[in-house]
Amino acid sequence: MSVQSVFPQLEPLLPRVSKPVQYVGGELNATVKEWDSTTVRWALMYPDAYEVGLPNQGVMILYEVLNEIADVLAERTYAVWPDLEKLMREHGVPQFTVDGHRPLGAFDMLGVSFSTELGYTNMLTALDLAGIPLLAADRTEDHPVVLAGGHSAFNPEPIADYIDAAVLGDGEEAVIEISDIIRAWKAEGRPGGRDELLTRMAETGGVYVPRFYDFTYRPDGHIDTVGPNRPRVPETIAKRTTMDLDAWPYPKKPLVPLAESVHERMSVEIFRGCTRGCRFCQAGMITRPVRERSIEGIGAMIQTGLEASGFEEVGLLSLSSADHSEIGEITKQLADRYEGTNTGLSLPSTRVDAFNIDLANELSRNGRRSGLTFAPEGGSERIRKVINKMVSEEDLIKTVSAAYAQGWRQVKLYFMCGLPTETDDDVLQIAEMAKNVIRAGRVASGRKDIRCTVSIGGFVPKPHTPFQWAAQCDPDTVDSRLRKLREAVNSDRDRSIGRNIGMRYHDGKPSIIEGLLSRGDRRVGKVIEAVWRAGGRFDGWSEHFSYERWTTAAAAELEPLGVSLDWFTTRERTEEEVLPWDHLDSGLEKNWLWDDWQDALDEREQDDCRWTPCFDCGVCPAMGTDIEIGPTGRKLLPISPVGVGSPVRNPVLSAP
Repeated sequence: MSVQSVFPQLEPLLPRVSKPVQYVGGELNATVKEWDSTTVRWALMYPDAYEVGLPNQGVMILYEVLNEIADVLAERTYAVWPDLEKLMREHGVPQFTVDGHRPLGAFDMLGVSFSTELGYTNMLTALDLAGIPLLAADRTEDHPVVLAGGHSAFNPEPIADYIDAAVLGDGEEAVIEISDIIRAWKAEGRPGGRDELLTRMAETGGVYVPRFYDFTYRPDGHIDTVGPNRPRVPETIAKRTTMDLDAWPYPKKPLVPLAESVHERMSVEIFRGCTRGCRFCQAGMITRPVRERSIEGIGAMIQTGLEASGFEEVGLLSLSSADHSEIGEITKQLADRYEGTNTGLSLPSTRVDAFNIDLANELSRNGRRSGLTFAPEGGSERIRKVINKMVSEEDLIKTVSAAYAQGWRQVKLYFMCGLPTETDDDVLQIAEMAKNVIRAGRVASGRKDIRCTVSIGGFVPKPHTPFQWAAQCDPDTVDSRLRKLREAVNSDRDRSIGRNIGMRYHDGKPSIIEGLLSRGDRRVGKVIEAVWRAGGRFDGWSEHFSYERWTTAAAAELEPLGVSLDWFTTRERTEEEVLPWDHLDSGLEKNWLWDDWQDALDEREQDDCRWTPCFDCGVCPAMGTDIEIGPTGRKLLPISPVGVGSPVRNPVLSAP
């Protein structure tokens, strides 16, 4: 039966809300299929505002992959701001997709991609507005299957009561497999109802269904056992890994936002995974092994995407883009190809030891020369050994001096505060490093108008990293160290230099809540629901976040169970402790992670295994593969003719 659009009910409300254009859909390259012509229907949600969610690469890829299947439909939905939420409740308008404005409750699957745990309350809002029962146990086969993905899905236990399933890792092949299961189940007449559908997903070994696993707890609050509670369900769930990125050249037609978004560019993922071994970095750990996209694959994606979108900037994305084995050739040949077209290239923050000035010049050749961004992460050499981020201050000074000498005027440095074993002195050395950057830049450039911006985030220990056992630093200590750092930057002795140093940081309170949600277990779910019922929305936004709301809910829901906010955050774990995610396999050996945690405490570094012998982290044997690196030796020839306004034609590839 066809599902009707709710837009006739929504449209009269839009003049009464801020940024109504974010709810109307119709973006360039959006897809709207006929409901009755499809068998499997997905709603894909990024649980944040449209301006943050639309550029999200993961959702955009899955949206396109699914819609390429003839009998599968995929539409997008984002979190609605409180002003529209209020009106929707008053007028009975359900949560809707921006493509066909169809109600979420009509879809087979609701896939929610979590980049951060602070989006959990927004998911509850969407479920409630859609008329979908909050608790998975209360849903019938007439409700969508709520599926969590993204980095936070590697520990979905805090939201286990509210989701039906979770997928760990890459989604491209997983969503196709799940669609096949739904199609077959429907064709057979929906045997066994919702329970059978979820069982079929679970028995693949790559879909986690929380209700099929039971937790028991010890009197002291620790987890005693975790295990499946029925046959056909595996003991552990494995992550999904897409190995051949060239076989998945998505997005082919990037969505072009109607409203302002956080990234106004076309993005191409040039490789996945990272083996640098930064101990704080969950993304680097859970996305192993390294898989590079070939130079010709990158070139073809950029050409197709620019033709389809009209963007003037191309972001070459990965966890450490300058580590691509052919990054120099990629940037040079792309700059050659698009010279005269006003098409600029950009990289995200770059490791100092993988950066050179030639690379920077190629990136800025056709676009504007913006600031350079580096991430030393720690202020002292000692703390950088602890976190395995071995960037020497000498190397940083040499790199930024070369940049300032070549005409750059702005450098941004990223750091973290609250790292394991950190002292006040480790943080205060950030001030001295920033001042040395300004001093060296003035010498190199002969100018005094250069700037350095220091951006600092609070450290949150994450699952599946060597720091998953670490005690999180309490907010008061983080805030105290940041105050001392600001005083050091602005000290009278160096005031002329301090004026050229900008500081951006958040207080430690949101980080401690993120820590609760990151390493919590199923008992934390009641806290999330209590915060949501008390008005919690958009917790990733400082103007909406309420620390008091979270601490009040944590005290009310956790302390009667013998645990607390501090128990989940500022407590160090032991080697023997059962962790809430131990049954979810990221491919990393737990013993290897523990050994690396001990190396961190001993301030011992570990090399990048792309260029050294294997350290036996466990990923490659688990995946049945080796690290995939170049160089391929292939080249891109410039497209001809080239010039402002010239059409971009098919790439010409040549062997060396």
